[in-house]
Amino acid sequence: MVSVSGFEEVVEPPALPPSPPDVLPDMETEQIALPTYSIISRPGVGTTGKRIALLVNLFKVAADATDATFFQYSVTITSEDKRVIENKGIGRKLIDKLHQTYSSELGGKSFVYDGDRTLYTVGPLPDNKFEFTVLLEESFAKHSSTECPGADGSPHGENKRSKRSFPPKAFTVEISFSAKIPLQSIALSLKGIESYANSQDALRVLDTILRQRAANRGCLLVRQSFFHDDSKNFIDVGGGVTGVRGFHSSFRLTQGGLSLNMDVSTTMIVKPGPVIDFLLTNQSVREPRYIDWAKAKRMLKNLRVRATHRNQEFKISGLSEKPCIQQLFSLKMKNGEDSNAEKTVDVTVYEYFAKHRGIELTSSAYLPCLDVGKPNRPIFLPLELCSLLPLQRYTKALSPVQRASLVEKSRQKPQERIKILTNAIGNSCYDDDAVLTACGISIDKQFTPVEGRVLETPKLKVGKNEDCFPNNGRWNFKNKTLLQPSHIEYWAVVNFSAQCDTSYITRELIKCGMSKGINIERPFTLIEEEAQMRKSNPVARVEKMFELLISKLTKRPKLILCVLPERKNCNIYGPWKRKCLSEIGVVTQCISPLKITDQYLTNVLLKINSKLGGINSLLAIEHSGNLTLLKDTPTMILGMDVSHGSPGRSDIPSIAAVVGSRCWPLISRYRASVRSQSPKVEMIDALFKPLGDGIDDGIIRELLLDFYHTSNHKPTQIILFRDGVSESQFQQVLNIELNQIIKAYKYIDGVDVPKFTVIVAQKNHHIKLFQANALENVPPGTVVDTKIVHPRNYDFYMCTHAGMIGTSRPVHYHVLLDEIGFSPDGLQNLINSLAYVNQRSTTATSIVAPICYAHHAAAQMRQFLNFDELSEASLSPDSEGNIPIPELPRLHTDVNTSMFFC
Repeated sequence: MVSVSGFEEVVEPPALPPSPPDVLPDMETEQIALPTYSIISRPGVGTTGKRIALLVNLFKVAADATDATFFQYSVTITSEDKRVIENKGIGRKLIDKLHQTYSSELGGKSFVYDGDRTLYTVGPLPDNKFEFTVLLEESFAKHSSTECPGADGSPHGENKRSKRSFPPKAFTVEISFSAKIPLQSIALSLKGIESYANSQDALRVLDTILRQRAANRGCLLVRQSFFHDDSKNFIDVGGGVTGVRGFHSSFRLTQGGLSLNMDVSTTMIVKPGPVIDFLLTNQSVREPRYIDWAKAKRMLKNLRVRATHRNQEFKISGLSEKPCIQQLFSLKMKNGEDSNAEKTVDVTVYEYFAKHRGIELTSSAYLPCLDVGKPNRPIFLPLELCSLLPLQRYTKALSPVQRASLVEKSRQKPQERIKILTNAIGNSCYDDDAVLTACGISIDKQFTPVEGRVLETPKLKVGKNEDCFPNNGRWNFKNKTLLQPSHIEYWAVVNFSAQCDTSYITRELIKCGMSKGINIERPFTLIEEEAQMRKSNPVARVEKMFELLISKLTKRPKLILCVLPERKNCNIYGPWKRKCLSEIGVVTQCISPLKITDQYLTNVLLKINSKLGGINSLLAIEHSGNLTLLKDTPTMILGMDVSHGSPGRSDIPSIAAVVGSRCWPLISRYRASVRSQSPKVEMIDALFKPLGDGIDDGIIRELLLDFYHTSNHKPTQIILFRDGVSESQFQQVLNIELNQIIKAYKYIDGVDVPKFTVIVAQKNHHIKLFQANALENVPPGTVVDTKIVHPRNYDFYMCTHAGMIGTSRPVHYHVLLDEIGFSPDGLQNLINSLAYVNQRSTTATSIVAPICYAHHAAAQMRQFLNFDELSEASLSPDSEGNIPIPELPRLHTDVNTSMFFC
């Protein structure tokens, strides 16, 4: 027969095992009874492993004024025309001015202001409600020029008032009491007398004090990180983007008491200076005529500029439709001798600046203008008169080259980081803060010492029943073979790169495969891209390549090796993967070698073997079937991750990926299921998805059925690893996601519910572990579950990888639920072992393999849809305000069980 892809099909797919018993497709979802879960407390601590002395970047905090109480007040700021002011910059200036002007009426209290709508004091203000009028200089109060051409004819360019200083502008500030927050709630929470949640309000006030101190010093604030405008802290990463080194500071409750967590932090800013220079650098073009203005518009939106001809600040809302020399606006002018009469004339922006401002535009006459006005009242500024202000966050995703440059230039060895943080805490002057002093708060200047343990490194099994002993979290296949190698008898090579010699690559790959136990026949065909296609768009190049492939092949290949022209960020990658995995159903491996080495080819073969169903290595205890608590009870392991678009793109759908283990009792084989969902939504909404016909089209059903088909058992235990959720979302993981998993399970088997162990893994935190008596990073397998952990919840820090560059960051694991009943040692050793089962790696990963796989699956399938090329109309809200979410293409049935994400 001939398949839709054009390949002649000669092999029938193998029959699936029978469906699981008790399939109940018509069960009403409302009838499914769901258990309720609460986050568990710590059952104990681990004891196994070699003891190690560590230092942690936590600084002990003493709060002597335990009777101090924070009074919280709501703040509302309105302008003369009764508009509510939400600009944080103006808010801080107004509250500062209010404090100076009305200090006596407010009892001389020091303020803690969050820059928005909340203000705190230590002790009460004289009254519960105040209303003040605060005057602010016009240059501070208003960031819109009265001398820039506007579409409604109001540039006021000839107004004499513009030549004098502006009068102050009046604002009304209302302050009203809302709550009391006793500082003692922190101590009571640590003793278990009050709930942990009660202490969070007090911690928030303390964190706000740190933010206010940084704001008063002119820092850029990013949550609890602060960045100074100091060139010594700048890192140029190219493309008009600069990395800025600053510090994270936040108060935390630990078993050891209240501590200040301080760490080195980095954020990205746009390079300040002339806007046109930034655009040229950002787009890597030599002249303005080559600028992509649609891309420039996206990049510049919401950035702030200073108009050099007036020394005033503006926020960019867009670009003009026409160049400066053609862009018209209506200008009101005096009508002859009659000083009270006005006439309206249409002039270009270029003409306005030349005739009415005496500024001859030289470099931007034929370029678009910046629009710094409102949607219905644009205000145009020529590009050459505008400079980007300093310390403005760059929120787009970094390119691979930029990211590599940032890592290279910002890495710090452990001892260097210790020195930087020691200096920072010493120079912080927190002891001089009036509010902290009123609370009796003092901060120690020494790192917190803690005892950790280094867990035993798991042994691996490779080919010929040989043992493999990782050393410092690393191993290799030199003089070793793969445990279960594949046989690649019918395959093809396609080459999109003019630089690569595919004949040489394939010969070396076959030779390397032979040494690793993989029998690779000569490729059936090698196809070079036609030279005239290289300037075509990526989809056209892929389609043409497949036309050539189909004309050469006689049946569906087992593998297609694809040589890409660029190593990173290649625009062919997404269309190629989509064509192979979604439309055709063929395993593919993309490469773009800079240098052909045995190590490079071995890494490629590890990926290929995994994708084709082979096994590179197993844990020795997995190979022998001796996994504690898992060997006798069918156990499924899930890894869950949600990948969001870059911070600046709230219109880009998020990608949810879940991987599930298969072939129990193995814990090294996984299958992935991926869906798109609403932007920035963290909870996965497609775990259970009953359709109108009674069929569940959710992620979990796919994975459960696959587990049953490959293990001949239904899972009666499920270990769930969830990545990327904050502490405030832990209960949602249990209430929403776990309940959806149970619904999917009961929809298939309406009787039982498996036992669950639910673990959240966090990497986005600022706790660092340092060896107390050595210069190197902590060794792989280092775990800490005392002193610096949560006062009551079940959490621990674990560093499973060998930090070769910079300072290692441990993963913070939180055990939310443990019905399976692991001991602390048993669970920690399982997590450590799961760092050694990633089939595409010969190093222990920093986080468990199921989460790595989910992350890779989401990232790869995100490439299936190029969201940047979707029209704005297709992602704009409908009449009900909902943004339509483009659905990800499903994987072809011939590859949907493969480890395509390796």
